[in-house]
Amino acid sequence: MAVYNVHERLLVADEDEVGALIDTLAAGENDLLWPRRDWPPLEFDRPLGPGAVGGHQPVGYTVAGYVPGRWIRFEFTRPRGFDGFHELAVLPAGPGRARLHHTLTMSPKGLARLTWPLAFRPLHDALLEDALDRAERATTGTVAHPARWSPYVRLLRAVATRGRRRPRVATALSRR
Repeated sequence: MAVYNVHERLLVADEDEVGALIDTLAAGENDLLWPRRDWPPLEFDRPLGPGAVGGHQPVGYTVAGYVPGRWIRFEFTRPRGFDGFHELAVLPAGPGRARLHHTLTMSPKGLARLTWPLAFRPLHDALLEDALDRAERATTGTVAHPARWSPYVRLLRAVATRGRRRPRVATALSRR
């Protein structure tokens, strides 16, 4: 079983402006891309660059390659059985336009052959669309077609956060 998962958004902004979004990843309140309000925080043990280790619970990775303002690749370190990578790239799309392109490629092993399609993929897809909404808002000031979580994603998030006190999640669930 091979997984190839792509998300992208055409943005009315030049490549440098879109690329600058990648450079803000894991910069806390200054992060313009990561949807930190509704998802576990993205954290690294040092500034972005090859060898930085981090992730967002329960997914971990190491920065395998980074070209500031253009491209970053993360190799999975967890969960067990996630053998592959994901990356963000800025692609040219004509004058004053650029594509923010995300690719995930992996060969799930063991239990990941079940957990990827049943839980991780729907959550991953929702998170990525939220991140692309943030990119669009950061570059244009608005989002033409905001992403919406499916009932299944809302259920998965409710199960994952049960027992944790996360008022932001409760607020986010009620708005979707």
